[in-house]
Amino acid sequence: GTMLRTRLARPGRTLRLLDVVPPPGGVGVPGEDAIVASVTDMAAMIEASTRADAVIHLGGVSGEAPWERVLETNIQGTYTVFEAARRAGVPRVIFASSNHAVGFAPRSAFPVPDYAFPAPDTYYGVSKVTGEGLAAQYHHRYGMDTICLRILSCFEHPHNVRQLSTWLSPDDAGRLFEACLTADQPGFRVAFGASANTRGVVSLDEARALGYEPMDNAEAYAAEIIAAHGEPDPADPVLAYLGGEFTQPEYDADRLG
Repeated sequence: GTMLRTRLARPGRTLRLLDVVPPPGGVGVPGEDAIVASVTDMAAMIEASTRADAVIHLGGVSGEAPWERVLETNIQGTYTVFEAARRAGVPRVIFASSNHAVGFAPRSAFPVPDYAFPAPDTYYGVSKVTGEGLAAQYHHRYGMDTICLRILSCFEHPHNVRQLSTWLSPDDAGRLFEACLTADQPGFRVAFGASANTRGVVSLDEARALGYEPMDNAEAYAAEIIAAHGEPDPADPVLAYLGGEFTQPEYDADRLG
């Protein structure tokens, strides 16, 4: 959200920012509103969605957590976002899904195809599958345009060997979400979110069909990353599946705090 805040700003567009805390730096920029609320609060979400042309749903627990927390924030919260948008008459919801919805896709399936069947690697991944299911329902039952973006590794720059394959640059993230906002009658879509990485491991066909044109490539950081971490080892269990470390035993339920 912080990355997209500046990259989605446009003349004549108002960005309504919602979080459980005030936005960094406050709101003093023309074209911004801010609401402090939780995605689990139906009344607040209806109010926040009123007169909106689209909702970008990024709010939630951003990594693995005990089931009860994932259930409340990521699953119940995502239902609340979709239902509030419906009640407020919002025609489009863009849902930040994750590669962890298909985290157990094996290396043999790379590049993972668009609409790959769910293979979640964690409770977090299960919450993203649930969000994709809600997106499908709200499109087919209510005619809402719903786009689910299976985002990979969105950071200022890649941090490790895996991210040479999974990186989504902040600028490309802006391009991707702008494409989703402006695509004509997209219906229900599921697309991956990554940059044009030489070592890419997912399809970008559906993202490009929405109008996304990635401009960045993690290979620009490859020499630096490999000097620090060594060449990728095909036997490394972190590289065996799309979900990387999220597929490892330390994410087993009985190890969660």
